[in-house]
Amino acid sequence: MKLRTQTSATLKAKLSSTLKSWLPILQSGIGDLEETLNGFGLENPYFEVKSGITDSLSAQSAVHKKQCKEKMRGAKGGSAENDGIEQFCIQEESLEVMLLRQIEPPLFPTKNSQKIAKKIIENLDNEGYFDGDCAMIAQACSKALEAEISASEVEKIRLRFAYLEPPGIGALNVMESFRFQLDDLDVPSDVYGMCMEILENLQEHTKFKKNPLYPKAMRVIQSFKNPPALDFFQKEAAVIPDILVLEDNNNIQVQINDRYYPSILIQKQEKANKNSIQDAFIKTKIKEARDLVDALEMRKATLYKIGLMLVEYQYEFFKGGEIKPMTLKDLAEEFGHAPSTISRAISNKYLECARGIFPLKNFFATAIDEDTSNATIKDFVAELIRNENKQKPLSDSKILKLAAEKFKVTMVRRTIAKYRLQLNIASSSERKKLYKMQVEG
Repeated sequence: MKLRTQTSATLKAKLSSTLKSWLPILQSGIGDLEETLNGFGLENPYFEVKSGITDSLSAQSAVHKKQCKEKMRGAKGGSAENDGIEQFCIQEESLEVMLLRQIEPPLFPTKNSQKIAKKIIENLDNEGYFDGDCAMIAQACSKALEAEISASEVEKIRLRFAYLEPPGIGALNVMESFRFQLDDLDVPSDVYGMCMEILENLQEHTKFKKNPLYPKAMRVIQSFKNPPALDFFQKEAAVIPDILVLEDNNNIQVQINDRYYPSILIQKQEKANKNSIQDAFIKTKIKEARDLVDALEMRKATLYKIGLMLVEYQYEFFKGGEIKPMTLKDLAEEFGHAPSTISRAISNKYLECARGIFPLKNFFATAIDEDTSNATIKDFVAELIRNENKQKPLSDSKILKLAAEKFKVTMVRRTIAKYRLQLNIASSSERKKLYKMQVEG
């Protein structure tokens, strides 16, 4: 299947000159594009950048709010209770706000207990564990409340956090957090007792396997959040792909995701004396603004062609196969540009297809040999570990041997270790410990 399109000599010349003039536009990721254009606008009062991302996200937010409102109204007319639920649906609550909302009677009935509890919240780390000093908190609260507060009183208040949401918050360590979370659950007393025994001997929990309550207890323990503030970790910024590879009726199509592109609004040229300095300045700035518009279009054209070439070179990948060796030089020769220009073009860019969202740089895997890329080796390593014997996890040396036999390539053990770390996979000894924590069979 031939997907490449021929570019005329005139378009190539225009593309080359425009991109050389505005390389920052080519290099910027779609999320940074608006900021880059606004940088040019600091010295040019004759154009305005309209945000594509803001408009798109605002539209999505409006749809989300409408869906929330409809859901709440469908439950029970416009009651105050539903209005509160609607607000929660629209805006997520931070961990601090959620905890402060719970510092009230009957759990914290006095001004002193509430002050201490709020001070404890200030001493929670990012994972939700308490890493403060009870004596120092007692001293600070004594001064603020003009009352005698002891470290033991602070500790008693901290232990009341076992009854707050999210369960496990305010614990000193993982084991105490697990006990807090266990106390929060409504489990039968016999299962509760089994859980406590396992928690006290967690490293050797398999010795309880013969107990009929063991599977139930382990399922309870495995439901615990670790760390307790896990649900409140800052979410990664959404990745916006530049290139969309769509498949319909076995046909592959490439599209540019221009929905999120900023647009440039050029002001109408003011009338001035033909030979005036002002007129020359205005004409220059208007031309620069038009060049920016051209640069945006050329950016799209460049990435579109890259998308077409990727589908042609990596067709098997988009059909479920592996990434084949491909270098920047391959693309540079097709474009007639230097590899450094192509490197700018793919930097901070992403492609979305049926298999997920991928950085463009992933498709330019360094070839280990003519037929094998490092991405292929990584996939092989991940598959081996996914299916390894949990009693005897594969060492890096064993994985190296298996990879060398399969792909007939020469590597060293540290290469396998590097790939394993890039895949966020622990060493064989660490994996063995993790496997012991899982329910077997």
